[in-house]
Amino acid sequence: METPLLDLSSRNAFFTPKNYSLYYTKPSKLTNFSLCCPDKPTTSHRRFCADESPPPILEDTDVVLDLVTEKTPNRRRIVRLAWEKLVRWSRSWRFKAKTDVLERTNKVAVLGGGSFGTAMAAHIAGRKPQLEVNMLLRDPQVCQSINDSHYNSKYFPGHKLPINVIATTDAKAALLGADFCFHAVPVQFSSSFLESIADHVDPHVPFISLSKGLELNTLRMMSQIIPHALRNPRQPFVALSGPSFASELMNKLPTAMVVASKDKKLANAAQQLLASSYLRISTSSDVTGVEIAGALKNVLAIAAGIVEGMNLGNNSMAALVAQGCSEIRWLATKMGAKPTTITGLSGTGDIMLTCFVNLSRNRTVGVRLGSGENLDDILSSMNQVAEGVSTAGAVIALAQKYNVKMPVLTAVARIIDNELTPQKAVLELMGLPQVEEV
Repeated sequence: METPLLDLSSRNAFFTPKNYSLYYTKPSKLTNFSLCCPDKPTTSHRRFCADESPPPILEDTDVVLDLVTEKTPNRRRIVRLAWEKLVRWSRSWRFKAKTDVLERTNKVAVLGGGSFGTAMAAHIAGRKPQLEVNMLLRDPQVCQSINDSHYNSKYFPGHKLPINVIATTDAKAALLGADFCFHAVPVQFSSSFLESIADHVDPHVPFISLSKGLELNTLRMMSQIIPHALRNPRQPFVALSGPSFASELMNKLPTAMVVASKDKKLANAAQQLLASSYLRISTSSDVTGVEIAGALKNVLAIAAGIVEGMNLGNNSMAALVAQGCSEIRWLATKMGAKPTTITGLSGTGDIMLTCFVNLSRNRTVGVRLGSGENLDDILSSMNQVAEGVSTAGAVIALAQKYNVKMPVLTAVARIIDNELTPQKAVLELMGLPQVEEV
């Protein structure tokens, strides 16, 4: 289960039945008391003003009555005390948090030199100056730019990389002695790339996948692609996902992500390696949910972009994204994912970021499609891969395989395949039967 932002319910150090300012119980003396009008008793049961939140209910009902009739400063004092307790708990938890994984890590390999691979390399290198971060690239010019001037001239020409980031085109040099390996190669090229370097990969080194999508012909996720391509079904695997633009990670803006692994110890190790003052890392055991949400949100982002490009308005946008979220949940749960994963960071969080923000590559593709541009022209003008274009081709096959109706995501796949225009897709979606919401 994905770790919440603050898992207070499982920490006895914070919430206890005797903590009167935070523990809710239903008092008996409020039956004939109106919280809307304290000076005028009423025979109705507890009532609250529509524009006010109910005050905290305490175990001592006399204290409740005093609190309701007291002036605002006392209520503010209780809120302040609650916040101070929260801060003390947080400090205590951080003090106890383990950092031995980072201390033991001496070398990390990053496969791929795109925007997110570069941002992750910079982040990890900044966590420990003594840590060697090797980026395996295929472009000698970018490689030289990183080593000579510490800039990725192609993706981040304005961001200087830490000096402990080293670039190479030699797979053996990059992977030799690595404690962790970050995979940032686009999904559709991952199998062939991994097969070419398999002989240099330590069978015990954990792979942390940054790639989101499904292999078009096989419908495999990265958790299946990596061990298959490396010919090692036991290759340790972690999926990293969540709402995160590479540029904001490079600028050290507050970000929250999820690491998912079937091995709880490995997920915790990845958390220790990555978590920092500006990057929160939650853990999850639901690899399928995290990967499916991360893959299909890119397809949904194309749909959101089409709505924007066609100027269909905010009502349409909200309805489309809500429907798309439901479709992702239907498929993911049929595949064994947990519904809570789809409503968490790697699901709803990533969907909101990708569908509503102009920095999204997939949304940009959709906007240009909705504006009437040709897909081939759009893709040829981009220097980064929009994974949703390829993943859309897997949607129809998945929907048929798991017997799930996915009208919005299927419509995107048909538009990508040039079988449907955006205008006709809108008409067909609006003409679907009026059914009960599920």
